[in-house]
Amino acid sequence: MKRTTKPNYLIPVLSKALDILEMLQSDNQPITLESLYKRTRISKTTVYRVLKTLVHRGYVTQLPDGYYRHITRPKKLRFGFGSQSGEEPFSNAVTHSMLEAASAAGVELIVLDNRYDGQTAIQNAVEFVKSRVDLVIEFQVDQTVAPVVADCIAEAKIPLIAIDIPHPHATYFGVDNYRVGIEAGELLASHAIERWQSKVDWVIGLDLQEAGPLVQSRITGAFEGIRKTIPGLLEETFVRMDGQGKRERSRKAVHAFLQRHSKEKRILIAAATDSSALGGLDAVRELRRESHVAIVGQDCIKEAAEEIARRNSSLIGSVSHEAQLYGASVIQLALSVYNGQTVAPYNYVAHRMVKRSK
Repeated sequence: MKRTTKPNYLIPVLSKALDILEMLQSDNQPITLESLYKRTRISKTTVYRVLKTLVHRGYVTQLPDGYYRHITRPKKLRFGFGSQSGEEPFSNAVTHSMLEAASAAGVELIVLDNRYDGQTAIQNAVEFVKSRVDLVIEFQVDQTVAPVVADCIAEAKIPLIAIDIPHPHATYFGVDNYRVGIEAGELLASHAIERWQSKVDWVIGLDLQEAGPLVQSRITGAFEGIRKTIPGLLEETFVRMDGQGKRERSRKAVHAFLQRHSKEKRILIAAATDSSALGGLDAVRELRRESHVAIVGQDCIKEAAEEIARRNSSLIGSVSHEAQLYGASVIQLALSVYNGQTVAPYNYVAHRMVKRSK
């Protein structure tokens, strides 16, 4: 017997989603979830999940009172992302997560490399304005050019999100710098208590001065974490050096310091980035001082994690800033900002300490 009915290629859940969207479009006014559920006769769970998906993709906005409203979207959203540097592992991990999240949200992401350079960041900001992007996500390290970058974007009336480094007019997203510093300092102090009976000759902070006070608070926090855990350390024990967040710069700084202080054998190093931490480790190994030094970094890039796992490495820990979580969180925040929703001025990513298992 021949089949007479045509195959049904419809997707039921997509049809329901379109029913909900069309109802929002036709009413052209805010509607509650309860009203949509009653009028469409679609299960409340399905209506809820469809609405959340439409909000995430930018077709619908949820108002502060809980009502939902359709948003006219004449074109695909285009966001500009100024990445920190194509040569830095943490920056590359953030860029990868941003691209994945933008694709999942149906947003076109234009990526320009700031190359760890303030002037390049300014040029890229100008390019984003020329390209008429709908929103800019800025990840650049030079605090001194942040007002220039921000003013360029604000003058074009383009919303701005700043990652890790605050910018005027921008919504902030990044790590809680002082808190991750505190936790790094506490781990260093615990090492000194366990291995050196609380004796410490020097505490070095490998800083990132051009990033400004907020990022520098990683070192401020680390020093405070050590002071609270080991009271009584003299102020002159604590030394800050500008490692610029770079491996070779940090290696040279630590190498010179260790050469000047060849007899001290209990030295703690808190680094603003893992690149700086690895540079410090390079210097320690060159001078064969591994048993004299303990280092904690920030970011937990792959090479740092591998070092931490090594039994006798001076790199004893790193605070992971969870780069893989940046993309989804930042893109969702960007959609909320673009749609005019109220967002917090400071938005923090989760972090966790990675240390050697005993």
